[in-house]
Amino acid sequence: MDGAAGTQVNTVNGGGGGGGDETVGVQIQQSRRLPDFLQSVNLKYVKLGYHYLISHLLTLCLIPVMAVILIEVSQMNPDDIRQLWQHLKYNLVSVIICSAVLVFGSTVYIMTRPRPVYLVDYSCYKAPEHLKAPYERFMQHSRLTGDFDESSLEFQRKILERSGLGDDTYVPEAMHQLPPQPSMEAAREEAEQVMFGALDKLFANTSVKPKKIGVLVVNCSLFNPTPSLSAMIVNKYKLRGNIRSFNLGGMGCSAGVIAVDLAKDMLQVHRNTYAVVVSTENITQNWYFGNKKSMLIPNCLFRVGGSAVLLSNKSVDRRRAKYKLVHVVRTHRGADDKAFRCVYQEQDDAGKTGVSLSKDLMAIAGGALKTNITTLGPLVLPISEQLLFFGTLIIKKIFNKHMKPYIPDFKLAFDHFCIHAGGRAVIDELEKNLQLTQVHVEASRMTLHRFGNTSSSSIWYELAYIEAKGRMRKGNKVWQIAFGSGFKCNSAVWQALRNVKPSSNDPWGDCIDRYPVKVVS
Repeated sequence: MDGAAGTQVNTVNGGGGGGGDETVGVQIQQSRRLPDFLQSVNLKYVKLGYHYLISHLLTLCLIPVMAVILIEVSQMNPDDIRQLWQHLKYNLVSVIICSAVLVFGSTVYIMTRPRPVYLVDYSCYKAPEHLKAPYERFMQHSRLTGDFDESSLEFQRKILERSGLGDDTYVPEAMHQLPPQPSMEAAREEAEQVMFGALDKLFANTSVKPKKIGVLVVNCSLFNPTPSLSAMIVNKYKLRGNIRSFNLGGMGCSAGVIAVDLAKDMLQVHRNTYAVVVSTENITQNWYFGNKKSMLIPNCLFRVGGSAVLLSNKSVDRRRAKYKLVHVVRTHRGADDKAFRCVYQEQDDAGKTGVSLSKDLMAIAGGALKTNITTLGPLVLPISEQLLFFGTLIIKKIFNKHMKPYIPDFKLAFDHFCIHAGGRAVIDELEKNLQLTQVHVEASRMTLHRFGNTSSSSIWYELAYIEAKGRMRKGNKVWQIAFGSGFKCNSAVWQALRNVKPSSNDPWGDCIDRYPVKVVS
């Protein structure tokens, strides 16, 4: 559970008199901003992006060659064709060599080119109404549990006021009970409700039988029971015995993109099959009942949610698929000790387990983001933007170190942005640094308001919002970007294959007309 990068905690302890009593003053302020990553670009990450581009050099070279051949053939008349045939009859060796080269080149191209991966459909879980946790009820329950002192309650109140969450988010059944009952059984029930709820919708919308699924990838960061969550799905839907199943744990809010990347790689190996990606987070056993301020933030931001995505490498599915996967770019900063520990599950002094958020989280997230978008840029930006960006970067490197690099306009590369709804401040800073408009970040803000931080599944609620608003047109490109513990920043780029309408039972169906709403500062 991470991505709650929107709040910085300053705790001031002042010694009091008598019996060791302590007066704790808590000041909450918006965290330091993301570093201005677009003003400081590392050349090695640009080179990495161009390396990815050059890896498809064979395809890029073959396209103009084929175009020239087609043009020449189209200009030939019957006499030219007759002369060519006469020439070839007396040059058998040349014909054999040319044919062999052509066959060999075609075979290499067909065998090495990546198979397209299509997103047939996806679904997002929507919890029942009785699990809603409006602001007043949340604070009342926090007080009645008896686990939080007055300082911690005040801290939670201020976090909620500035969080960007509305009154319609959900917490699990166990957290509605007094006292809360965070048992293993309750955690399993939450996992089943979320995963099976999303999968039931997915199978109903796509009419794909569970037995047809060849690859299953499940990601949940903090709840990893035995048997695994993927095994629970196999058991529930009686999936086939030779299914390739994977269970990703401890990878934070960006694990949804990692899961898609793994499924994509599996679809490159296994032909003519489907892959299902299930992304969720479990709150029941990971609620913090202590008074350490840096561990209380996840309680205020994380809410119940999950998604299920159906991917296919079948060419026949292109006709009905919503999107085609274009790129996945992953950045991992775990080699740096500060980045590794900035989102850290541990026990406080009282032995209570929670996830601690470092005061350096925003700076670390900014560094990871800078690396990710610098690598992604050469893959997605128009040639004009790439030339300006790369040219100014070289001039700065060689001639004028004080020259500002050209800031590429990512709005020219993407039509829609799905920024992980981890916290209000992160969305604010990405809007500013990437020079986006309010419409571009609307899906992220409204997802945070309606569903809260649903961890790795939040980017799918955001995509569903864009579809529900009727904004997804054929050819549009979508950038999904998420942050995760470790520390990671991952991006996925999709292209719409048609004018996309919302799926039946989409999570916004009953409330999309009320959005966007104004979020109180």
